[in-house]
Amino acid sequence: MPSNTLQLPWGNESISLSLPQKWEVRGILEPSSLLPCPDAKAEILRALAEPIGARRISNLARAGMKVTIVIDDGSRPTPISQMLPVVVAELEAAGVGRAQMALVPALGLHRPMAEAEIAERGGMNLDGIQTVTHNCDDPEQMRFLGTTSYGTPVWVNRTVADADLVVSLGCIEPHLIASFGGGYKNIVPGVAGRLTVAHNHGLNCTPATFNMVGQPIEHNTMRLDLEEGSRMLGQKVWVVNAVLNHCKEIVRVVAGDPVAAHRAGVEVSARLNGVKLPRPADVVITDSHPMDQDLRQGVKALANTIRAVRPRGILITLVRAEEGMGVFGLANRKFPLGRGALKVVAPLLVKFVPRIKLTGMGEEDRFFLYFALQAMMRARLILYAPTIPAEKQANLPFAEFMPTIEQAILTAQAKFSGAADVLVFPYGGITYPDFGS
Repeated sequence: MPSNTLQLPWGNESISLSLPQKWEVRGILEPSSLLPCPDAKAEILRALAEPIGARRISNLARAGMKVTIVIDDGSRPTPISQMLPVVVAELEAAGVGRAQMALVPALGLHRPMAEAEIAERGGMNLDGIQTVTHNCDDPEQMRFLGTTSYGTPVWVNRTVADADLVVSLGCIEPHLIASFGGGYKNIVPGVAGRLTVAHNHGLNCTPATFNMVGQPIEHNTMRLDLEEGSRMLGQKVWVVNAVLNHCKEIVRVVAGDPVAAHRAGVEVSARLNGVKLPRPADVVITDSHPMDQDLRQGVKALANTIRAVRPRGILITLVRAEEGMGVFGLANRKFPLGRGALKVVAPLLVKFVPRIKLTGMGEEDRFFLYFALQAMMRARLILYAPTIPAEKQANLPFAEFMPTIEQAILTAQAKFSGAADVLVFPYGGITYPDFGS
């Protein structure tokens, strides 16, 4: 295969693209090759038996106790079907009957999951276990816990708030706003009210925090806020978090205290997904894999790698988006400015995002607008996302949607007609640049 031809993941298949001969691929940046656990169930059992910062479930649960199990939804690659049966068995062994268990998908602001989807994701017979569909807009579902020191009103699903024990199953992966997923994140925003999510996300609408992928948690206001809010539930939350490789195989499972166990898992995720770089490149090509469900998840590839492109460079993002848009409020209505005008006013507009009101934009989309403006101020954003309808593309003037990969490359070549250094992220959905020492 010629050196200027790339083969990148595309769902369960692959996609090829040819680069100009004068472009130099300086690196094809993939997650570290940490080996998967030879026996996933054994690793989950080990984590349950060796909790970090907490007693094990069998010492906490008992007969008659109300237990709520929170699982992340289908937008995450978490192997819930491998984890949930082991956790349920542990609870049953401790004397908790299925009639005392409830299962709540951490939908946050995402679309609801059908019963069949929940059953499939669970990987087991859920007979006897109550399933609850979280609705962030239903006040009857909520309990108010208080207000954080950051000013966030904390509304949490009452099935979670009223439980005696909460077991949260999730995944630790790089995250645009929260530094890393996992830990308490299944509580806030996972089973929180819309106002809670909106205020929490809005905390990172600042020039210094608009992109927190892989950044130190102690500097992340949004992460610290969600942890403070979630702790209002008391000492009854217990987590089981998986760290996965780019093939969605379990590398490590951590369990126990939502902060202590999370930090241990973050160390593994950072080693796995953070890629050392000496400097940004003229052109960055990034692929949404393995975040291929929808556009909302797929643009994580853009968010994860924006720091890898030099100022006024070009970022080409390939988004599989198998289910199309997903829940993406910014695309609901036509943006009042076209791309040309938006580029001119973006430096001014971005200052007003925390207070701006746009028809068709939910409060939760405020952060995404802020990020989009900051990103387009840094680089030219080119997207290839063939499943996204043209009318929806037109509503998102922050990026230039291209009908083919070839057109995306030609558009970039118009700026870099001579030599250009290129970085490629085949697994941009989970990989981020690390410019540290």
